[in-house]
Parts: sequence; structure tokens; C-alpha cells
Amino acid sequence: MLCKRSSLIICGAFLFVAWNAILIFVLLGRSPIGQEGKGMQGEPGYEEGQRGKEKGNVIQELMRVINAFEAELKSQNDILHHIQKHKSLWEERQKGNTAVKSKSDVLEPAPVVIPILVIACNRVTVKRCLDKLLEHRPSAEHYPIIVSQDCGHSETASVIASYGSQLTHIKQPDLSDISVPVAHKKFQGYYKISRHYRWALNQVFNSFSYSSVIVVEDDLEVAPDFFEYFTALYPILKSDPTLWCVSAWNDNGREGFVDPGKSTLLYRTDFFPGLGWMLLKELWLELEPKWPASFWDDWVRHPDQRKDRSCIRPEISRTLTFGRKGVSLGQFYDKYLRFIKLNTEFVPFTKLDLSYLEKKKYDEDFEKEVYSAPIVAMEDLKSGKLSGPGPFRVQYSSPESFKALARNLGIMDDLKSGVPRAGYRGVVSFFLRGRRIYIAPPVGWNRYDPSWS
Repeated sequence: MLCKRSSLIICGAFLFVAWNAILIFVLLGRSPIGQEGKGMQGEPGYEEGQRGKEKGNVIQELMRVINAFEAELKSQNDILHHIQKHKSLWEERQKGNTAVKSKSDVLEPAPVVIPILVIACNRVTVKRCLDKLLEHRPSAEHYPIIVSQDCGHSETASVIASYGSQLTHIKQPDLSDISVPVAHKKFQGYYKISRHYRWALNQVFNSFSYSSVIVVEDDLEVAPDFFEYFTALYPILKSDPTLWCVSAWNDNGREGFVDPGKSTLLYRTDFFPGLGWMLLKELWLELEPKWPASFWDDWVRHPDQRKDRSCIRPEISRTLTFGRKGVSLGQFYDKYLRFIKLNTEFVPFTKLDLSYLEKKKYDEDFEKEVYSAPIVAMEDLKSGKLSGPGPFRVQYSSPESFKALARNLGIMDDLKSGVPRAGYRGVVSFFLRGRRIYIAPPVGWNRYDPSWS
């Protein structure tokens, strides 16, 4: 714009000088008006003298105008140079500000608010759960804790109330018994849990208007990097339609079955782990209208709900359950759950590159590693006769063969809608005697069979 303006001024100056030059020639070629053909008798050369005098006056006036114009033109050029100098400085400063702003946008995004929903009933030991949450919580503003209590247990209510403004205490209002089929009478507790979950999640998403939530049950202890883990995975969950949850739990995460040197390692899994898990409001809007009357966790594992979506889970669990007593009467607790290894090393997940979890890349790398591993016999695995660092693969082809391998190798052997615990594309990954082991279906696997349950 400034360059165009400078060119116009120079062009205008040229036209001005040219016009005045033409005017001089015209004036010099004419007699003064009213003096044509006249002279003063007795004064020879009078007319010529008058013309010379008038010519000199015109030229003198023209030179004065030209000099004034040149001075004005020089002043205008000085102003233009001054503006151009400041314009270049301003553009450099704007580029610097833009670069700083862009860098700031990338490195320091606006923090998201992710509430923690603690599902409580009649365990006064909820104190252990809450103490650890508060100990490791980096910000009360960004991670508000909501404790939803069912059962109407006064002692538990008193424990929760003792934390005051550090959390929000809400109470499920419907404490009535639920009419269940006679065959399910002993499962009344599971019906109440399902009712409580529905009410509590509706409170979080509808009454409190949050867009995501981490669900924690009152018998869970969290790891030091629990909040860091979920914060880093929130944008991945939000942007990847092939994911529907993030879990802090590894079903096969017992001491000796995880790699202690891989606390940063994360997996995709087709099995819904629960036990400290994050979901988005969009998923709740999908599930809530058809929420089941009971056994909600097995229900969400069904293909009609999962829809081929996966969860993220860690190599080393970020939660630990200490609740042996409950409606499940300690199912799996003494054999598996009490031995789950809780991570103790803080991992800065928000600073790590987690792009390897993107489905296309993950599937390619995962299948390459699993199916390039040599197949070995279970007896060789158990006896420790294998040579080399691994990984190694053992193969199954039926639910019976999977269960036999799992039991013999010490991992959980149950299947839900055909999906093994911690499994991905039919493969279960775990650590054994310092080597990575994969229990895998044959090459070419493409779908789960829900009848394998």
C-alpha cells in the first residue's frame, strides 16, 4: 500500500512540472490581453520591454512554485521513509507475537475440567479412597470430587461429610428395594448398583453439566500419576471415535505379570476393564436410554454396546482395589485382585508422545510384533527352557484351549462376549519370567465370537 502511494506522488509531481512547463511556453507565445497591436508613440522598443518584463515575472513565479513543490515533495518522501521503517518493525513484531502465541497455544492448552465421581455405599473405608484422591489431586478447580452415596449408611455419610468443602456429597434418593425375578433375588445388590450408577451419572452430566467424568468406586486407591494419566488421555479419547473409554486398570496386572521397567507403556484393549475409568458425555447419552436394570458392567461389554470400540489401559495399573467384601462376595479378589501391582513411579504422560495409540498405526505395529514372535509350547514356557529375550507366542483356537492356557500360565481365564480380559484383537499380552508373552488366535483372526463366554 505504501509503495503504491509513493509511486502516485512521484507520478503526480512529474505531471505538475510538465503542466507548468507547457504553461510557460503558452504564456511566452501570447501578447498580454488588451495590449495586442498597441504601443506608445515616441518610445521605441517599449512593447518588447514590457513583454520581457512580464516573461521574467512569470518565470520567477513559476520557479518559486517549483521550488516550493520540491520542498514539499522531499518532506513527503521523508515521511514515507519514516512510515516504511516503522511498518517493517511492526510486521516483525507481529510475526514474533504470532509465533509466541502459536507456541503457547500448543504447549499450554486451556486446562479441561474432569470431575471424579466416587460411587459409595456403606464402606467407611471410603476414607482411604478419598485420602489418596486428595493427596494426588493437582487442582481442586480442574478435578472436582463428587461422592455419590447410596444405601443411606449414616457412618459412611459422616466420613464423607468430614471432608467439608474439599468435595461434593450427593445422596441417591431412592433407597427402596427393587422388584426382581425370583431367580435373581440374591442379586438384589447388583440391581441397586445399576440404579445408582444411572442416577449418579445423570447428576454429573445433566445436573452439574460436565462433559466427561472419571468413575472411581469407594474401594479403590489411586496411583501418584492417576490424574496425569487421565489428563493426557482425555484429548485422545475425545478425538478418536474408535475409543470409548480410558481405564486405569490392567486385569492381568499382578506382580510378576507386568514389566516393571515399562510404567509408560499403554495398550488398546477390546475388554472393558472398569475400576477407575473415564467416559465422555456423548457416550452416556448413547447408553443411558437403554441402561440395564442390573449387571451393567457385563452389559457394556456386549457387542451391541461396544460396537467394536476399544479402551486404553496401562501396563501397570493406576488403581488398586482393597474391597474384598461387596456384592460380588470377593469374586477373584483372593486369587487375582489383591496382588495387582499399583504404579508408584510418577510418569509425565502429558509430555510423552502417545500417537502410537492411534488405531491404524497401533494395529499395524501390534500385529507385526505378535505374529512375528515364534510359537512355543506351554510346557517350555512353564519350565523356563526358552532361550532369547522374547517375545514369544502361544496359540489357541477355541474357548477351551484359551482357558487351559490362561489357567496354566496364571492369568485370568474368563471371557465376556468372547473377549478375554485385557485382550485386543483376540490377543492377551503379559509378562512371565522376564519375557513378553502373547496368547493369540491363529493368523487371520477377524472377529470375536460372543458364544465364547
